[in-house]
Amino acid sequence: YLGTSAGSNICGLTMQTTNDMPIAYPPSFKTLGLVPFNINPHYLDPDVNSLHMGETRETRIKEFHSINSQPVIGLREGSWLDVNDTSIVLKGRLKARIFEAGKEPYEVLPETNLSILK
Repeated sequence: YLGTSAGSNICGLTMQTTNDMPIAYPPSFKTLGLVPFNINPHYLDPDVNSLHMGETRETRIKEFHSINSQPVIGLREGSWLDVNDTSIVLKGRLKARIFEAGKEPYEVLPETNLSILK
């Protein structure tokens, strides 16, 4: 399976950390579950110079973790996951941001095996 953008969202456990929530309530938020975490594609870091007063992606994911426990990986532009029977490896040139309930977010380098996230 190859998914990009919204197609990568459905590889995770649920679509509860998409950037654009549906305007109609879907019958379920469950997705394919090909990886043991949620994926937030097009992840953008908070811009400290921005005058935008809305929520950042990081804020939204932290809110998600107030009632959900599955990890979320913020994939930056040009990054992807190489998934096979034994590993889930971050590919591309950029780091990914990892969000786990009850922990501070952290960065992982390309070629990191993410199969330990559960």
